[in-house]
Amino acid sequence: MEGQITHTDAAIKLKEEIEKVEIAMLTTQGDDGRFRARPMHTTRVDADGILWFFTSDQSDKVREIERNPKVGLGYSGPGKDTYVSVSGEAQLVKDKAKMHDLWNPTLKAWFADGLDTPDIALLKITVEKAEYWDSASGTLLTLYGMVKSTVTGKDARGDSEHEKLDVRS
Repeated sequence: MEGQITHTDAAIKLKEEIEKVEIAMLTTQGDDGRFRARPMHTTRVDADGILWFFTSDQSDKVREIERNPKVGLGYSGPGKDTYVSVSGEAQLVKDKAKMHDLWNPTLKAWFADGLDTPDIALLKITVEKAEYWDSASGTLLTLYGMVKSTVTGKDARGDSEHEKLDVRS
């Protein structure tokens, strides 16, 4: 299902899809030009298509983003039949008030001193484009659709939702 939706609607749909998965593989470009990906926990998805992550300002990903702020994010939730691909621009944010707003006590596993951790920072990803695939029917019905497709010879792709989202014009 591909159609035209507004930028606001696209950002809201993106938020809904990402909140189903939470963990993304953040891809940056390394010094050698090769792509590097690492798992990141999405702290918040704003309704306007901004993604927030806590990070260390001393990490390789931050140096890579300073050289090339274009990033990719891949969300995969096979148990939820949800997949999201995002491209956008990243920037480092050291705003303590914003960190306080986004803080969650479970983050102490990575930042033992909480918001007083010396290298704590935020990554702000401004989403430009996104694409998602979401099975409308769930795993059992998807499997049923695959079996039905094999027997009837009809394509099973119509049983899932797929949309390209242009979050920024």
